[in-house]
Amino acid sequence: MAIGTFSAPAPVNEPILKYAPGSPERASLKAELKRQTGIQVETAPRIGGKSIRTGDIGKMVMPHDHQHVLGTYHKAGADEVAAAIEAAEAARPAWAALPWEERAGVFLRAAALLRGRYRAQLNAATMLGQSKTVHQAEIDAACELIDFWTFNVRYLGELLEVQPHSPTGLWNRLEYRPLDGFVFAVSPFNFTAIAGNLTTAPAMAGNTVVWKPASTAVLSGHYLMELFEEAGLPPGVINFVPGSGAKVGNPVVADSRLAGVHFTGSTEVFQGIWRDVGNNINEYGQYPRLVGETGGKDFVVLHQSADVTASAIGLLRGAFEYQGQKCSAASRAYVPDTMWPELRDALVAGIESMDVGDTRDFSSFMGAVIDASSYTKLTAAIDEAKGGAAGVKEVLGGEYSDEKGWFIKPTIIVADDPKYRTMCEELFGPILTIHVYPADQYAETLKLCDETSPYALTGAVFATDRHAIRQAVDALRFAAGNFYVNDKPTGAVVGQQPFGGSRASGTNDKAGSAQNLLRWLSTRTIKETFDPDRDYRYPSMDPEV
Repeated sequence: MAIGTFSAPAPVNEPILKYAPGSPERASLKAELKRQTGIQVETAPRIGGKSIRTGDIGKMVMPHDHQHVLGTYHKAGADEVAAAIEAAEAARPAWAALPWEERAGVFLRAAALLRGRYRAQLNAATMLGQSKTVHQAEIDAACELIDFWTFNVRYLGELLEVQPHSPTGLWNRLEYRPLDGFVFAVSPFNFTAIAGNLTTAPAMAGNTVVWKPASTAVLSGHYLMELFEEAGLPPGVINFVPGSGAKVGNPVVADSRLAGVHFTGSTEVFQGIWRDVGNNINEYGQYPRLVGETGGKDFVVLHQSADVTASAIGLLRGAFEYQGQKCSAASRAYVPDTMWPELRDALVAGIESMDVGDTRDFSSFMGAVIDASSYTKLTAAIDEAKGGAAGVKEVLGGEYSDEKGWFIKPTIIVADDPKYRTMCEELFGPILTIHVYPADQYAETLKLCDETSPYALTGAVFATDRHAIRQAVDALRFAAGNFYVNDKPTGAVVGQQPFGGSRASGTNDKAGSAQNLLRWLSTRTIKETFDPDRDYRYPSMDPEV
């Protein structure tokens, strides 16, 4: 048994590699991209440390070259889900009993491996399977994930140090236990780092996990499981069960041992899980913890004092990086009429110069949208706007083709109607809708922004007038969980901007913070009295003298 009070290494945000021509990281990544392009991976549910081949096969393809098959995966069904739950339960006692620093050591080693030889491997899988450019993959699959693991270890150690006051003669202690059951992690396609955090934050706290990855991100999930195992994660602590939402999710949520759900995905799906948990509430051994980050209709409000160049760059990057497939992406903007002509020119120049193509070409600013379903939904919205829909003034850009990949070029819809549907509904693609408002109606526009969308994830204001900034901060207090001043509403960094929103955007439990980790712990208070009383009577009961 280890003796000592241990503190975790001080975390530092992982430096972002540049991948400049001639750099060693560029050569390494290019070689790994070539290797993964030339093979087909076969992966399967990974349960209790063993691969389970089911024969129900799904394909992993490149969104930017959808005829290219990267590999196949065996889909989990009810039997595999049951086995994963049993494996998680079997692993739970020994994993929970490990001292926290031993569990933490697994994830610090995972971070070290990702800094090294796994960096190119996971970045390449993210670029090929999820159509991320080299920069977008680097800030996600490498930097953010390393940050999650190193900062969360530090946060966990700091949480354990929080202890109650003990008066003379007493010792009060607070014990931080894992939850009494298993955690269900449901991860999206758009961030490899989110998949790595949804699974490991509960595990770091001593829980065991059943993990359903998005069907369009199984390849990066496969390499994550290999990384976990090489880092020393014991079998059964995280169990990998790719498959359909219903075939995996329904039996998991129905199990009485469900202790929590760690979710990132659509609002509709999370509400369905919440509804099912409510319907099953009498069957559980405990009230499951529900932690979810869901949709967004993220805004940018420009004041007439805003810098035009900074505003244009914020909108271009915020709306179109990773094809707008970020829950934080700028998808609606409010622009004063006094600056619109100059801003419009800057935006048009920007979208016309953006290269959209294969992510193996490092000059690409954008890749393809994730799948045919997304492509169909997005192009229908573009066609509707171009077809003379009421409330639309003009459409800038908006070309598309699915001949080779699911490519949609940057699209800006200028809407006279501030309640036009693409100002209100989440589309999750490279479509930015702009409403031009009278510059003297800034206060009214802030109110309009707050009331237009049911979501409250991210938002931004661009202004140089400090009174205008303060006015926006106050008026939009509940409209965004992450708020930016003179910056795009994307790109939250672990340790700097804990991420999450409320309203229809989730439970706001702030991924990348101690607040999130606390959701995976169940505290027990222990009071020890050193010299117990010898008489049941209190002094107030003594007779008058």
